[in-house]
Amino acid sequence: MEQILSRQEASEAVQDHGWRFLLGALLTSVPVLSMGRAIVLAAKAVSVCGDEADRHLKVDVRPERVVFTLQTSDRAAVTTRDVELARRITAVAAEAGLTTEPEIGSGAPRSVQILEIAVDALDIAAIRPFWKAVLGYTDEPGADGPEDPLVDPVGQAPAVWFQQMDRARPQRNRIHFDVCVPHDEAPRRIEAALAAGGRLLSATRAPAFWVLADLEDNEVCITTWQGRDG
Repeated sequence: MEQILSRQEASEAVQDHGWRFLLGALLTSVPVLSMGRAIVLAAKAVSVCGDEADRHLKVDVRPERVVFTLQTSDRAAVTTRDVELARRITAVAAEAGLTTEPEIGSGAPRSVQILEIAVDALDIAAIRPFWKAVLGYTDEPGADGPEDPLVDPVGQAPAVWFQQMDRARPQRNRIHFDVCVPHDEAPRRIEAALAAGGRLLSATRAPAFWVLADLEDNEVCITTWQGRDG
């Protein structure tokens, strides 16, 4: 029987297999050498997932890498079944001489991340329908309330969520990016941003998120799953 896992449980269940838990999903990025090999790997992953592929698996196939995402779609959460499928895909990749372990080191490309756009609002319920219509977005499964996030139904663009403001702040940016990264990659990403001229505005909610800004005070949050349970 499928069981929804907590953030901690989901992360710990797949970390040793090279997958990372991000925003209610399991992700891994597998480097490949050609589009042909990428397609072969993707096909094997779909095959090993069997009839469950449609409900759990998404695949982004490119000439240099294949990104796999697992989530129980009708529950918008990670379940024990997703963990089992992650292990199957890791085994298939290993059989092909490939790895699901993140690439780490100088010059290595980033592994996985998810981008969200956050909109500050005084009346979320009033502006949410506009953003839903203008973006062609839809409700996330199980989250159709007047203040819930919105998602791209075909998975091409970032999710949008709404942050409640307590008062108007006209001198502050009203839209900012949230960059959700693997929890063990967040320190390196922050260090790189600071070295590139950024400033750390707040770490009071770390490791859930750190607030950074560029030289002109445009804000961005580096986020992880940690610090959100309980």
